[in-house]
Amino acid sequence: MSKQQTEIGKLKEGRYVVVDDEPCKILSISTSKPGKHGAAKSRIDVVGIFDGIKRSIVQPVSAKTYVPIVERKSAQVISIAGNTIQFMDVKDYEMFELDVTDVQLKSIEAGAEVPIIASLGKRKLDI
Repeated sequence: MSKQQTEIGKLKEGRYVVVDDEPCKILSISTSKPGKHGAAKSRIDVVGIFDGIKRSIVQPVSAKTYVPIVERKSAQVISIAGNTIQFMDVKDYEMFELDVTDVQLKSIEAGAEVPIIASLGKRKLDI
């Protein structure tokens, strides 16, 4: 299970929410007062964990939404080929590859353990 359901009104800044099938970190939440004909609404500004795109959603406080389960893992560097690095998860020994930037590549060496963020089947380096 990679996501849980919760109410918009229970979300907090700094936590995570799923927007457009992308796990996102909540930057800010502003809630309006209930109007004459409706419930209070929340405007939530978020940024994608993996794509870095800023998004905003406006929904009633009582609406349901999904919260991704974001895991911080450790992975060992197996091999480096250009900007593609092969990793092995140190807990379950799963092998996977990630493309990294030139800046990240300078701080990585074969055999080292590096922190990884994983959510909704996606992974990225946490450096």
